[in-house]
Amino acid sequence: MKRRTDPRHLKRVQLMQDLFTWQFRPETKPSAGILPITRELPKIDKLIALSAPDRPIGEINRIDLAILRLAVFEMIIDKGAPPKVAIDEAVELAKEYGSDSSASFINGALGKLVSLKRIKT
Repeated sequence: MKRRTDPRHLKRVQLMQDLFTWQFRPETKPSAGILPITRELPKIDKLIALSAPDRPIGEINRIDLAILRLAVFEMIIDKGAPPKVAIDEAVELAKEYGSDSSASFINGALGKLVSLKRIKT
């Protein structure tokens, strides 16, 4: 079982928090940790829109959006984490920081994204 003190988990928590904070003041320079993510936001947001077509980006809870952006970046762009790991981490973050429905929404959106990417490749 994964522990909450795992350094990789703690790094994801910090990145998610930085992304969340940055969303309120996008005109400010992003921290070094989230800079690669913010550079890829158009691509990331397009992928999120494909995987959650019923919820426009502007209507997604900001904490959920930060978690989704981080997970999509890890899975699709950086490819630093296998999809299962990125999804599991995103769901855990959603359970810890999101609303009651966040975990299921994020799990569904990321699961759909994985299936869409398999079809396209």
